[in-house]
Amino acid sequence: MVLYGTIVNGICIIAGSILGLFFTKIPERYKTTVMHGIGLAVILIGLQMAFSTEVIIVVLLSMLSGAIIGEFFDVEEKLNRLGTWVGSKFASADDHSGIAQGFVTASLIFGIGAMSTLGALDSGLRGDHEVLLTKSVLDGFVGLVLTTTFGIGVMFSVIPVVLYEGSIALLATQIEKWVPESLLNGLIVELTAVGGLIILAIGLNILKVTEIRIGNLLPAIVTVGFIYYIYQLV
Repeated sequence: MVLYGTIVNGICIIAGSILGLFFTKIPERYKTTVMHGIGLAVILIGLQMAFSTEVIIVVLLSMLSGAIIGEFFDVEEKLNRLGTWVGSKFASADDHSGIAQGFVTASLIFGIGAMSTLGALDSGLRGDHEVLLTKSVLDGFVGLVLTTTFGIGVMFSVIPVVLYEGSIALLATQIEKWVPESLLNGLIVELTAVGGLIILAIGLNILKVTEIRIGNLLPAIVTVGFIYYIYQLV
């Protein structure tokens, strides 16, 4: 079943988030320290992914073009509006911003990264769900911790995550017909590096070191494909 890994990932996010709702009374200092730990771990993951690049100019141009497109369409604001709309259906007006923050933060942490992309590709190309199953365990735990801070908004991140991974897995079943294996392997490396920089930005925001508009960098995940293809033609 092509979507097996994706479905398990979604279930684990929901389960972790539900468990997290029972631990919202944890003292604030515990939450703060735990979030600092998560932030540092996210930074490490982002750095490891970013350093995988083999063509730094592709990563640079992807981030620049992605940022321009993201600012033009104001992706960050639209994501926040979506999170606020979701929150308005399940919480009082005072809680909307918190739910929106939880939705956006969790969606980015769970959805952007090597494990999401590579895991979904493995599911589609080879029917191997090991990467996504491993990610599911990690996401369940992280979802639990995030929910103690951000609340129920974390649970709704399952929607974009499942759509993202599921779409890649289904597309991967057909992608070999259109994309040569050598090109696909190189693209995955640069896509991982671009995702790593965005993950790094998430970690810095979690630590409140920066206030990077991460949503406005997301188009880089798409532009890297076009830029890498052009690079291969030059």
